[in-house]
Amino acid sequence: MKVSTLIAASTLAALAVTASPATFARSKAQLDASAVRTLKHFYALNPANHELAEKAAGMLVFGRITKAGAGVAGEFGEGELRVHGAPVNYYSMSSASLGLTLGVAHHSEILMFMTPESLDKFIKSDGWSVGADTAVAVVKSGSAGQYDTETLSKPILGFVFHEKGLIGDVSLEGAKITKIKSDN
Repeated sequence: MKVSTLIAASTLAALAVTASPATFARSKAQLDASAVRTLKHFYALNPANHELAEKAAGMLVFGRITKAGAGVAGEFGEGELRVHGAPVNYYSMSSASLGLTLGVAHHSEILMFMTPESLDKFIKSDGWSVGADTAVAVVKSGSAGQYDTETLSKPILGFVFHEKGLIGDVSLEGAKITKIKSDN
């Protein structure tokens, strides 16, 4: 295969993964069910996860984020914002990158807003980018590990877990999160 063909195919794959949220929007019922399954799995990994979630002002739950690419990569997922255990809004997350990426992978992601101020800033934003709009403390040892005091003092905590596939460069940096405008 020629390099130009590979680049074109990679670009199309990345665009397909990061296309408009409205194109891929699942129903609210599907997103609710996905969030419930994801939280159940997350709590089963470590009992401390449930205790931490109860302290959070809100949680953004993405049950499945897909990343694919060959040189040019794209990532896309849909989820919901939960406050006091109930869904309040629905969001899509997307990102694109250029580099040494090859393969397809899936993972789950939870962002916990530990302060009312961080949650309020997120809700009032019109499109929010991890790294550009705010820093997220990613729990390094995964969602089954122990939390250190410094990490727990951060206003937003990020958890990436349930990874499956052939891409090992999961990152929250540069992810764009946008509210889904849907009535379904």
